[in-house]
Amino acid sequence: MGEGVRHAEEVMGTVFSFDVRGGESGAVRAALREAVARLHEVDAVFSTYRADSEVSRLARGELTVEQCPPEVARVLALAAEAERVSEGWFSARYRGVPDPTGIVKGWSVERAARRLAAVAGVTGVSVGGGGDVQSLGVPEPGRPWRVGIADPLRPGGLTAVVSAAGAEDLAVATSGTAERGAHVVDPHTGRPAVTDLVAVTVVAPRLTWADCWATAAFARGAAAGLKWLESLPGTEGLLLTADGEVLHTEGLAAYIA
Repeated sequence: MGEGVRHAEEVMGTVFSFDVRGGESGAVRAALREAVARLHEVDAVFSTYRADSEVSRLARGELTVEQCPPEVARVLALAAEAERVSEGWFSARYRGVPDPTGIVKGWSVERAARRLAAVAGVTGVSVGGGGDVQSLGVPEPGRPWRVGIADPLRPGGLTAVVSAAGAEDLAVATSGTAERGAHVVDPHTGRPAVTDLVAVTVVAPRLTWADCWATAAFARGAAAGLKWLESLPGTEGLLLTADGEVLHTEGLAAYIA
């Protein structure tokens, strides 16, 4: 099948990695350039660190949602659905103003992966951003994509390795304190979540939702987070407590490589 096309791009304050298998090289590279350009466009629209972004202007009341690019309304609608499903433990608002940061990265990674997978002849795509991964198809016949879950209590170590387990859509998202400290906010208090967890990894078909569910489960805490993840169809989770205890949903074993 060949080595495929690989690329790394700095955007949204992190590094996005691309691995595309199959397809005609010229067509794949053209689609990759388009996907990368779209990521930079998303950053320009949604970044809360840019005073001129549409989301920043929306927060200041200078624009309405209708005056923003159409993807702003789409992402806010997805965030509203995530808030409903998570019973308020995921929110795309901060201090009363729109802040879809918590959903944009996962949505962007998934959208880029699906754009590349649509190229004629492409058999497998893996796109990662900030440690979260969306894979589609397979890298080689008979071999699924594999994603390592970093262990925040053992730098350089892995808690587990998951694979698509026969399915061709695999999303893996982790929320925790290892990379960015106590950055997950409890939407009910507006303050950093008080939790007995150091990391939650969610495995699901779509990264848009896996990313949201990892954040929501982390904010809930170990017992409540595990119970809630068990209730979500097509979703599995691995939770690591501060004292090193590993908890997981019943169906996660099917994904362990």
